[in-house]
Amino acid sequence: MNVNVVLILKLNKGGEITIEFVNYMLIGLGGLIIGLIIGYLVRRYIAERKIKNAETLALSIVEDAKKQAETSKKEVLLEAKEEIHKSRSELDREIRDRRSEIQRIERRLIQREEMLDKKVETLEQREETMNKKQKEIQKTHEDIQELYKSQLNELERLSGLSSEEAKQLLLNDIEKKIRHEAAMMIKDIESKAKEEGDRRAREIVSYAIQKCSADHVAETTVSVVTLPNDEMKGRIIGREGRNIRTLETLTGVDLIIDDTPEAVILSGFDPIRREVARIALEKLIADGRIHPARIEEMVEKAKKEVDNFLREQGEQATFDTGVHGLHPEIIKLLGRLTFRTSYGQNVLKHSIEVAHLAASMAAELGADVKLAKRAGLLHDIGKAVDHEVEGPHVQIGADLAKKYRESAEVVHAIAAHHGDVEATTVEAILVQAADAVSAARPGARRETLESYIKRLEKLEEIANSFDGVEKSFAIQAGREIRIMVKPEVTDDAQIVLIAREIVKKVEEQLEYPGQIKINVIRETRAIEYAK
Repeated sequence: MNVNVVLILKLNKGGEITIEFVNYMLIGLGGLIIGLIIGYLVRRYIAERKIKNAETLALSIVEDAKKQAETSKKEVLLEAKEEIHKSRSELDREIRDRRSEIQRIERRLIQREEMLDKKVETLEQREETMNKKQKEIQKTHEDIQELYKSQLNELERLSGLSSEEAKQLLLNDIEKKIRHEAAMMIKDIESKAKEEGDRRAREIVSYAIQKCSADHVAETTVSVVTLPNDEMKGRIIGREGRNIRTLETLTGVDLIIDDTPEAVILSGFDPIRREVARIALEKLIADGRIHPARIEEMVEKAKKEVDNFLREQGEQATFDTGVHGLHPEIIKLLGRLTFRTSYGQNVLKHSIEVAHLAASMAAELGADVKLAKRAGLLHDIGKAVDHEVEGPHVQIGADLAKKYRESAEVVHAIAAHHGDVEATTVEAILVQAADAVSAARPGARRETLESYIKRLEKLEEIANSFDGVEKSFAIQAGREIRIMVKPEVTDDAQIVLIAREIVKKVEEQLEYPGQIKINVIRETRAIEYAK
């Protein structure tokens, strides 16, 4: 009651709130508190119910899980027991099978052991028998040896020869028979091989020759320059001979001015120098101004023209033969062969011909055509500088080819084309053959009388050096040698061996173009006189 009064008094001072309003507020506040308490209690009850239900549900789930686990455990145990039982059954069956197999093997081993025992017994019996027979054979051998010695002594006494002498006599007789049979076999084999080889070689060479042709230029050491008139000779000589001396000094060629009308002769061993002098002199004659300065100018121009001409000739040779990829210096050297001759045969024409011949024969034989053609074209390249470099042209050519990075096969073919090196490739042998064919062609070459006579004399000398040769004659310009043998010393079989030995000696000691036929003749004559 006191509280209400105090509250009422405070509110009256403001003059806004009455006592009834305060009472209503207190009543509402109390109701709110009561409602909150009731709500809390209700919610607590509901929560307790939910917790209890959840615990019950969890217990039921745990119980179900325990039951399922127990069931699964029983099933797994059952399956494991079944698997163990199955494996044990299979293992028992396998053990039984292996035991039966082992028993079979034991039975077979026992049988084999019994068979081996029987074989051992049989072998022992055979060994005993063999020992007895061996003793008998040994005794028989001793008896034979004694009999052989006695017979040998008796034969030596009757024949008057010792065993060694009789053996040597027999061996000599057998050797003669074997040599005779060997000579007859060699003759027969050679005749057959020669027929077939000649036929095949003639075909190949004839095909090769038909496919190519080459001109032949005679060797010369002089050139003739035609003059428009004889007055030009004086201008060429010049005052006190200064013009002719200048021209001879610059070119290295001798100018022969004689009584020959309207002509000047240029003499020199080097055809290139002679060609330079000829061109320079013709230009001076055409120009009309002949004095030392003009001569120097014309000689220089002539040298350039000749160099260009040589290069063009080398390029033309490579074009004609179809050989490409040569070093420029090799092409220049090929061009120099235009003015080089060998026994009257132009070396460049000869090289082109050898290239074509070797390529044609390589095509017939299935060899490397390009390699044969390249080696044939370059086989005489050493002759372009053989007057400047020491050594044979074969070695010079091989060194040049190696220097300008030609293949080893080409270098070998060049080195072997005269037989200085043994040919190891088909292409090298074909280059040899093509070189011989080109050189041996009628009219292709000529040689000096002195060297020709020496070659024929050497050929007859080689033939006469053999025992049994009566006389020999070189015929067919040295292409054949006819040899007469003594019929009382040699027989028909031995002349085959004599011919082969003469061939070997001729090949070793002589150099010749083409081939030489060795014709050995054995002739028996019976002469009687009617009286």
